[in-house]
Amino acid sequence: MKLINIARYSIVCVCFLSMAACSNTKHAATLNTAAPQLATYGPVWAALWQQKTAEYKALCFQAYNLATLRLDEYASASHDKPFAVVTDIDETVLDNSPYSVHQGLKGLGYDDSSWMEWTAKKDCDTVPGAPSFLKYATAKNIQVFYVSNRLEAELEATIANLKKWNFPNADAEHILLKSGTSGKDARRALVAQRYSVLLFLGDNLGDFSGIYDHQSYEKRDALVQTNASGFGSHFIVLPNAMYGEWMGALLNYQYKQSQTEQSKTLLQQLKNY
Repeated sequence: MKLINIARYSIVCVCFLSMAACSNTKHAATLNTAAPQLATYGPVWAALWQQKTAEYKALCFQAYNLATLRLDEYASASHDKPFAVVTDIDETVLDNSPYSVHQGLKGLGYDDSSWMEWTAKKDCDTVPGAPSFLKYATAKNIQVFYVSNRLEAELEATIANLKKWNFPNADAEHILLKSGTSGKDARRALVAQRYSVLLFLGDNLGDFSGIYDHQSYEKRDALVQTNASGFGSHFIVLPNAMYGEWMGALLNYQYKQSQTEQSKTLLQQLKNY
């Protein structure tokens, strides 16, 4: 009886171990073959960095400290037009990282509907250094114009959110939102007709010139190399690793791809060894 029981016990153990081995092998294969969801969780990781790291704040303060130095330098010159600065809104003066977290944790990316639900809350925090710099500019009699690709339907909520933090010139005259094309050259030109624009501030190359719009990542890189002297001079760049045309360029602007397809495309762009 003991021999039979031992045999039965051995058979049960072998079966159990075999099943466990199969289970572990299958799990390992899944872990090894599943593509990381960069398009979904990359923005969440970037939002964590934006929300919690001192380095992010330091970069923002660095950008606005430099902007202040340039403003003092340029505003001392005489000109036949009054002075202005042109700034982007999102990730330049207002922080939208909670939106990236909210969408990413649901396995989703950007869409107009959810974005407008977020902006309607009027709950964006400020980008470090932005309020004090723009208030400083208006104290020197320099007008602030906000050129953003938020939709015109978001104007009221945008004004309210800017006023919440006492941003200057937060009114319909100074906020130029998207109407039709996402390119900003025409709106910047409207400001330049009446003002001498001393500085442009933004987190995306399209915030400075239309030459960067809808270009390949190789072309964008080459253009930055060509125009390197402008950055820190008339163009002040704020950090944004969550989203932007940089990602569009890597995706070949195929925004209708699923999050899984986008992740695979982004993975192909990475250097490894």
